[in-house]
Amino acid sequence: MSKYRSHNCNELRKKDIGFDVLLSGWINKKRDHGNILFIDLRDNYGITQCIIDKENNKFQELEKMQLETVIKINGTVVERSSDTQNDDIDTGEIEVSIKSYEILGKCKELPMPIFSDQEYSEEIRLKYRYLDLRRKKIHENIILRSKVISYIRNEMKNLGFLEFQTPILTSSSPEGARDFLVPSRLNPGKFYALPQAPQQFKQLIMVSGFDKYFQIAPCFRDEDARADRSPGEFYQLDLEMSFVEQQDVFDVIEKLMVNTFKEFSNKKLMFNKFPKISYSDALLKYGTDKPDLRNPLIISDITEIFTREDVSFDIFKKLVKSGAKVRCILTKKTKDKPRSFFDSIDKWAKAQGASGLAYFTIEKEKEVSAKGPVGKFFSNEALVEIMKKTNAEVGDSIFLACNKKDEVEKITSLARDKIAQDLGLIDDNVFAFCWVVDYPMYEKDEITNKIKFSHNPFSMPQGDLSQINFEKPLDILAYQYDIVCNGIELSSGAIRNHIPELMYKLFSIAGYDKKKVDEKFSGMINALSYGAPPHGGIAPGIDRIVMLLANEKNIREVTMFPMNQNAQDLMMNAPSEINENQLKELNLSLKLKK
Repeated sequence: MSKYRSHNCNELRKKDIGFDVLLSGWINKKRDHGNILFIDLRDNYGITQCIIDKENNKFQELEKMQLETVIKINGTVVERSSDTQNDDIDTGEIEVSIKSYEILGKCKELPMPIFSDQEYSEEIRLKYRYLDLRRKKIHENIILRSKVISYIRNEMKNLGFLEFQTPILTSSSPEGARDFLVPSRLNPGKFYALPQAPQQFKQLIMVSGFDKYFQIAPCFRDEDARADRSPGEFYQLDLEMSFVEQQDVFDVIEKLMVNTFKEFSNKKLMFNKFPKISYSDALLKYGTDKPDLRNPLIISDITEIFTREDVSFDIFKKLVKSGAKVRCILTKKTKDKPRSFFDSIDKWAKAQGASGLAYFTIEKEKEVSAKGPVGKFFSNEALVEIMKKTNAEVGDSIFLACNKKDEVEKITSLARDKIAQDLGLIDDNVFAFCWVVDYPMYEKDEITNKIKFSHNPFSMPQGDLSQINFEKPLDILAYQYDIVCNGIELSSGAIRNHIPELMYKLFSIAGYDKKKVDEKFSGMINALSYGAPPHGGIAPGIDRIVMLLANEKNIREVTMFPMNQNAQDLMMNAPSEINENQLKELNLSLKLKK
């Protein structure tokens, strides 16, 4: 028996009644009933109620003791009376009568209560993260994270994957987010970069003759924070496979996700076999390449309607002539919704920076007609055509937006989610996975008008390589894919380009000459020249997987020591200044912008 405890605080049961025990933990709560003091003692495993009566000479000391003080209790297990048993905790049938105690760790006045569900500011929570982590919900989230990672490790090994670790100090990449740079003392004027992902290394592992690799990889990106992305660092399940096609990767990930989500959640899976949606269809039908398939609403393009002579909605018609698109969202059986419902959606859209959402409902007396602010602008024939394009019926409603393609996709995507939430169409007890496939290899930079990679530059283009028209790069599709769940992108992946000559060609289209490619990717492109197998992989985000399983909206709630929105660690005071001697050792000097 340990000198600190014979049992943990979730272990004692009726069978232990009458035994003397040692318990150690934090004082979670105290309840003073005059002659009896109740203390909830908490450790990592749970809570045990302890009692001490006024006759005990330690009563007053414990009565005054600060919550969250760490104590060791020596006492006897006794049965609770039937009317005081607590079914909410596993130890609820017993309690421990305190004989003596010892303070193991004193606690100052708390800056935030541990037992409360009250929300506190990000600054307080992150400054005192070690206290925040004691709170029941977030403590359970971190334990869940550990269990999920262990489970994934075992599943990957069962699937025949070997776990390897790749370097943390590596070279800077010209693609993707900003790198975190580390100056080299031994190589003055040169810098390492922390890896945004182990992309090149995992491809090199395939070239090295290993067949299936994985690791729970730390990744570092100098990006702004958002709800589903931590600034600074995050973890992902990196995996790579040799001699595979796209579907082989899908089969592995689908099995892994289905098993993991069934293991750690009681929610239903909408699909055991994940649907595939092309990138172009995703943008058209959902306005985003991260569609939430729990939402049944579909976006339709009705731009053509506004070229008709029998449509007099001049504002939209003028915009269409200048290249704008008209997208609409159909809602079933909503014509009897109050005017306030439709107006609230329009008002919400304006608050998002859009000009609003036009709308009408479909009615029928002698013939089909439209009711609403813009209904009068459509002839009967035009309405019938809209109904054909959208699969609308009498009694349905249609919301419309008109703008440049990117802008109209953005607002209709947001509106689709907003309307579905207001109508109660989204089932929160469901996980809806899907694949988004057929990404374009390139896109045009809106500012520079130059061609650039749209996704992973190391991806293999689709089709017969001898038939690809490199003169039309925007038409080239790649074997690139994302896995999405409930509107959250979990991962990107691709079948890799393992042919050096093709890689030079593809990089040249994006403005990289051979010299620059050799300079930035010499390790990998040289390796590909010595017999490289076809290979591909993916890297689902661990943080996002756990966030979904824990039913949290912010990734901070499943990350042990996250940074704040400004990429600062308030607890450890990082980033911090360094002294002159450290700068000299690194051959650096500071010149800060004023």
